[in-house]
Amino acid sequence: MSSQKTVSALLAQAEKDLAKRAFKEAHLACIEALKLAPDTPDAFYLLGVLTAEHDNHAKAVELFDRAIDISASIAAYHAWKGRSLIALNRRELALEAAEIAANCSDLKAQTLDTIGVIYSRAGLHDRATEFYQQATGKDASKASYWYNLGSAEQFQGNFGAAQTAYRKTTALNPKNVKAWSSLIQITKQTDTANDISALEALFETLSTADDRLYIGHALAKAYEDLAQPTPAMAWLAKAKATKRSEIDYKPEQDKALFAAAARTVTATAQDGHHDRTPIFIIGLPRTGTTLVDRILSSHPEIQSAGELTDFALALKRATGTPSRYVLDAETLDAAANVDLATVGREYISMARRVVPDAAHFVDKMPLNFFSAAVIQRALPEARIICLRRHPADSVLSNYRQLFATGFSYYNYAFDLADTAAYYAQFDTLIERFKEALPADRFTEVAYEDIIDDLETQARRLIAFCGLDWDPACLSFHQNKAPVATASSVQVRQPLYSSSVGRWQRYSEHMQPALDVLRAHGLIPD
Repeated sequence: MSSQKTVSALLAQAEKDLAKRAFKEAHLACIEALKLAPDTPDAFYLLGVLTAEHDNHAKAVELFDRAIDISASIAAYHAWKGRSLIALNRRELALEAAEIAANCSDLKAQTLDTIGVIYSRAGLHDRATEFYQQATGKDASKASYWYNLGSAEQFQGNFGAAQTAYRKTTALNPKNVKAWSSLIQITKQTDTANDISALEALFETLSTADDRLYIGHALAKAYEDLAQPTPAMAWLAKAKATKRSEIDYKPEQDKALFAAAARTVTATAQDGHHDRTPIFIIGLPRTGTTLVDRILSSHPEIQSAGELTDFALALKRATGTPSRYVLDAETLDAAANVDLATVGREYISMARRVVPDAAHFVDKMPLNFFSAAVIQRALPEARIICLRRHPADSVLSNYRQLFATGFSYYNYAFDLADTAAYYAQFDTLIERFKEALPADRFTEVAYEDIIDDLETQARRLIAFCGLDWDPACLSFHQNKAPVATASSVQVRQPLYSSSVGRWQRYSEHMQPALDVLRAHGLIPD
């Protein structure tokens, strides 16, 4: 066999091994190919894919660049480079790589899907949809392509198209738990038309904690649709139990984070970066943050930037703390010793890549509540709006929510008592911020007050942002901008009150949480 044939055979074997996740074998095959032909671009590309699969994206980018240096016209090289760049939060460079890939001539279905993933993770869901549609058009047999298409359609409010894509996903792969979860989220289950039997049968076949979590949450939502709170809460408890034991949640870590956040109030004042464009919406998840984002971004002078991680990243880079978390007690404490004007300037520069032309923009990352005092010093002209909601409804909504399983900041939500304890710390911290931060820069708004009198609260918030009133803010449900949060269905509907006081329907099953809230004086005896 010739050397070239041997190299081709090795690369073909490496591709097969990668598909089977036999990483060691794939790596060996690529290295053997490079020994025979050191300038083989596909070998560097496959090593890059392998490296990216191990989350070493900086090294993966180097390997993709080696492949591109040898052969710059291959779409897959640029697409995978872009995917690793977006994982490194290098959004602008990732989008450049995606555009280069999109303009190459050898666009296979997998490459089209990869380009779509880059645009999705950059928040450009309409652009992503184009590539997912092309991917499913070229190869309709891949469940993952249909799932990605469904997600993009859902975020844009195209729920019929999303349901179709999710149904195709589950038909091709009946164990695709994420597709089932998303499908149930956007589909009202009824007595005569529901997926409960299929979901319960699927749950019994699942072995991993994450898979059981997805389907358990889907079943809980299905039973909620049928107004059956007892089986809904039973499924949540069953689904969460395995995951909670697996993560070994330590409340002390959250206590340290809250304590550090409280200490930021006493830091020496600084003259930060003066920019009136940002509006931060903070608070616990599932307490109305997306609703307020939609109300504000319906104003012609305000654009939503989504949930940005940019402030935390800018602060982490400035502090240079060695911890592996972007947001932690060490970094918040170190904020007292850095030039926050530089942090503010860097944040604006990063955010402008998402909303380059917005007169004002909303950053609705809920976890920014930990950094509210730091944000106020770094960006003294920014507005910060904190959402509040009834303590028991806040606890229930967080417990009911399926958060990203790899994101440890929400590990409190696997247990009702832990969630209530977390809420109590949140309440104490926000009360401290309310006392310490300027009232014309930091304000609270209650979810229940918005439901009770939308116009009064919307007018107050627009005035707080220093803008003239616009009646479009009352028609937030007609806002066409994508929504990539768990509220993607709700915020496309007119205001409704059924979520207010929901906890009362579940009170029988919430006693551990209610006991904690009572102990902290947050609800009456």
